[in-house]
Amino acid sequence: MSLAPRDVRTHIATSDTTSITVRGYDLVNELMGKYSFTEVLYLLIKDRLPSREEARVLDACLVTLMEHGWTPTSLITRLAHDSAPGQVQIAIAAGLLAVGDVFAGTMEGCGRLLEGAAASSDPAAFLRQTVEAHRAAKKPMPGFGHPFHKPDDPRPPRLFRVAEECGLANRFVPLLKDLSAELDRQAGRHLTINATGAIAALLLEIGIPPVIMRGIAVVSRSGGLAGHIVEEEETRAARQIWRMAEEGIPYEPPPGAPKR
Repeated sequence: MSLAPRDVRTHIATSDTTSITVRGYDLVNELMGKYSFTEVLYLLIKDRLPSREEARVLDACLVTLMEHGWTPTSLITRLAHDSAPGQVQIAIAAGLLAVGDVFAGTMEGCGRLLEGAAASSDPAAFLRQTVEAHRAAKKPMPGFGHPFHKPDDPRPPRLFRVAEECGLANRFVPLLKDLSAELDRQAGRHLTINATGAIAALLLEIGIPPVIMRGIAVVSRSGGLAGHIVEEEETRAARQIWRMAEEGIPYEPPPGAPKR
């Protein structure tokens, strides 16, 4: 059964024998060596080049999530690289699969909450009800809390400062701070805004929608994982991690197992 033809077009890129065109720009003569990776990434997402201030904010977000030491993403990448040496793409792709609702990818959920508050006729009531709903369901608030950085994550204040210096902390950054205050009030204790929460607000300030925010995290963390692969080639830490797991997690027969 043949499908009816559809009028599908792309505005992203095309090429011929002598040129490559990206979002209407000649890649070789208009982009390469003239604009940064960050600026062209923004161009691909938004169909326009960013202002200097927008590029600085996006670049700060990319740098923030690039590296965080021994995390599921870096551990998985090192183990995968040890299992498939020479296949760098496999190791990086494997590590990136851990970017999600727990690690490095929660900016999407936070961004959607902030969008909802901004669209509401009563943002304060929206934030109050959002916190109430999450607490009633015992769901963590995306963009808040950190297992190591307590009482506060050191990264958000710097991100807010960058946005303020660029004149791009006018709508969503204040909403995030209001959400933080409401969460603390209802929880009866302080919960830090984490890096992904701050990044969600900054990306919204420069027009990047929640649907692609996790993609920004993937782009960022890819750079960090490249560094882990280079170091893994030198240290072979994956084998030691394997041994540590075997030594540190002993086997115990399951309840009801036959006694021998």
